[in-house]
Amino acid sequence: MPAVSEPPLPHTWRPLGVRLAVVFFGGMLAVVCAAGWFAVGSDVRAKVTVYQEATLVLIVAMALAVAWGLFRCRVTATTRGLEVVNGYRTHHYEWPEVLAVHMPQGAPFPTLDLADGTSRPTLGIQSSDGDRARQAVRELRVLVARLSDASLQRPDPPAD
Repeated sequence: MPAVSEPPLPHTWRPLGVRLAVVFFGGMLAVVCAAGWFAVGSDVRAKVTVYQEATLVLIVAMALAVAWGLFRCRVTATTRGLEVVNGYRTHHYEWPEVLAVHMPQGAPFPTLDLADGTSRPTLGIQSSDGDRARQAVRELRVLVARLSDASLQRPDPPAD
């Protein structure tokens, strides 16, 4: 395993696979729906009511809202701390608040262990990205080890 270098700050990690899937499959769905709309003929399109059109617009708006929420997920490291954007929620953590980064085998995304005893998922790094995700977790761990005051937050282990 190559040595992990510390990324320059500020540094942002974003999930590549999820973003590509949103763009590719969203685009393909739009093309198929448009082709279907024009394939049915003008006589069928004339029978569509205002309520049916409004329902379609609502479904498209909801799909776009979900896609945008997935697309905007990220983890940004700065000299002050971490900014974690999961969908439409943004969380800011100072470095002393972040104790560790965990991503067990098979986990979909890493989690941050926080000084208050809670943990927070970080959807900005997705295990489906493979080596890219593992490298991002290693880089984030290096930053946490250097910039966090984790040694001050954790109690000393009991002496044997």
